[in-house]
Amino acid sequence: MGAAFAAFAASRDDIAAMVGIGGGGGTSIITSGMRALPLGVPKLMISTLASGDVAPYVDVSDIIMMPSVTDFAGLNRLSRTILHNAAQAITGMARNPASVEGGKPAVGLTMFGVTTPCVMAISEQLRDRYDCMVFHATGTGGRSMEKLADSGLLAGVIDITTTEVCDLLMGGVLPATDDRFGAIARTRLPYVGSVGALEMVNFWAPSTIPERYKGRLFYEHNPNVTLMRTTPDECARIGQWIAGRLNRCEGEVRFLIPEKGVSAIDIEGGPFFDPQADAALFDAIETSLKQTARRKLIRLPLHINDPEFAKAAVAAFLSISNR
Repeated sequence: MGAAFAAFAASRDDIAAMVGIGGGGGTSIITSGMRALPLGVPKLMISTLASGDVAPYVDVSDIIMMPSVTDFAGLNRLSRTILHNAAQAITGMARNPASVEGGKPAVGLTMFGVTTPCVMAISEQLRDRYDCMVFHATGTGGRSMEKLADSGLLAGVIDITTTEVCDLLMGGVLPATDDRFGAIARTRLPYVGSVGALEMVNFWAPSTIPERYKGRLFYEHNPNVTLMRTTPDECARIGQWIAGRLNRCEGEVRFLIPEKGVSAIDIEGGPFFDPQADAALFDAIETSLKQTARRKLIRLPLHINDPEFAKAAVAAFLSISNR
């Protein structure tokens, strides 16, 4: 029923807002339909589950979860008030939609702490022309960005930090889904990508690291986050996977490779500096990517956080964005 309702909601172009009430089953079904709506369409779910972990229901959408406080076993003075407030909230949002017409077009960017200098430099150079939306590459960040792309709210993507693919393939805690890059293929948005932080897999505290990775090279980012360096074999697998997804993209694609390192700790003298592993990543992408007039690979003798790399990414994006 949830899948059917999601398909129904996605097929409509006349939904101004959606409001639902439910317990466990109703919340699951209704939020399936809400998640299928574009971002920005008001969505309000009054639920008996709203005071707990709502991540499975909200995911990367903009659903507002409102606790019902009492169950829906008939009306009472409290439930009448809560449902009244919900009705006022959803009608207020539907009748007074936000106006963003006439503003700058939006571009989505992906960033991690170890690629911050690059992404901030790109944002600064594009700020006069674009509304730069930066997403932290923590699994949900990449999915949020692609949800915006699917919703028609982005004019392009500069995907510098594709590290979520590492966690997807190696079992890390901040993974992409198998649909990573899917929105780029579906929308054919102008796309500039790179290999930011593809040398690391994220885990929580050391005690959470799977036994199969015992003896690997680790870096303690903080007491709660531990990074694992990817091996040449893993890098080759990552590169092949990314190239395979990019081969599905028929829009303008430019993929940039910084040959001197992919993050702040993958730099000469840094704890994750490994030219052999990086070369395996770069070569796998170059070998597997089917280059065309619209899909091109660009190798640069730069580190990802070098100012010149940011300039090259901006130049590549402007060359395909018609602005």
